[in-house]
Parts: sequence; C-alpha cells; structure tokens
Amino acid sequence: MSSPGKRVMAFGTFDLVHVGHIKFFEEAKKLGGKNSELIVVISRDNNVIKMKKHPPIFNEEERRTVVQALKPVDKAILGHEGEDMLQIVKENNPDIIVLGYDQRIDPEEFKKFKQELKEKGINAKVVRLPKYGTGLNSSTIIVKKILERNKDNLKNGEK
Repeated sequence: MSSPGKRVMAFGTFDLVHVGHIKFFEEAKKLGGKNSELIVVISRDNNVIKMKKHPPIFNEEERRTVVQALKPVDKAILGHEGEDMLQIVKENNPDIIVLGYDQRIDPEEFKKFKQELKEKGINAKVVRLPKYGTGLNSSTIIVKKILERNKDNLKNGEK
C-alpha cells in the first residue's frame, strides 16, 4: 500500500483558464510529492466583485466545473462567503497552501497571514509560485487580445 501524499490547497478566481493556470496547478501538486492531493478553492462571485471591482465572466459554478475537469486537480470547491476566509482552510486541513504570483500579499501581510493560520491551529507551509507561461498567460491579456481582434474585425467590415 502506498503512503498518502500531502494535501495541497490553492486559491483563485480562474475565470478564463489558460496555460499559466495549468502549469500553476501542476507545480502546486508537485509540492505535495508522490500521491499528493490538490484541492483548488474557487473564489465566490461576490468576493471576485469585491477584489477586482467587476464580476467574473463565468459564474462560480462554471469556473468550479472547468477547474474540476483539469487533470492535476483532485477536488475543486467553492470558497466560503463572508469574513472568515480561513474557515475553508481549517475544514480541509492542507499541509501546503499555495499562493499565485498575483495574490497580492506584501511581506508584512504575508507575516500576518502566517500568524493568523497559526492562531487558528493551521500548521500549513505557505508557498508562493511564480507566473508561468508566456504570451497569453493572463485572463486580462486574453480579454485585451479578444477586444483588439474584435476591433480590427469591425474596422475591416467583418461581423
């Protein structure tokens, strides 16, 4: 019987899934070693609106379904609504929490985050991963490219 791997937890909006996200999930899962489990927490629509000041293109359940279908992801779940964002972490008890390059936590907030985990009895290692891929590795870049292409098509008389 093989030994259980570590439980890894990642968080994000994952609105327009792209190569950078796939690589992020692959690298996050690798952090847990052999037989690891990757749980991805999908931001709730209301939280996305609060953070990004606009609604996501796909609703939370659609985003969860897409992420769940990805090979490296063992489980995709919706985050909790409300103030205690760490409750979902406590419920799933990860060994490793993975933050993406764009999850803006400055060094002081990072220290505070780790202290808050400790106070709640969560002994997970926190790791920040870099940006992966080149070119279309950002939902914002993808949206801009679509808008540019549409603008060019309209200029050229296409519908």
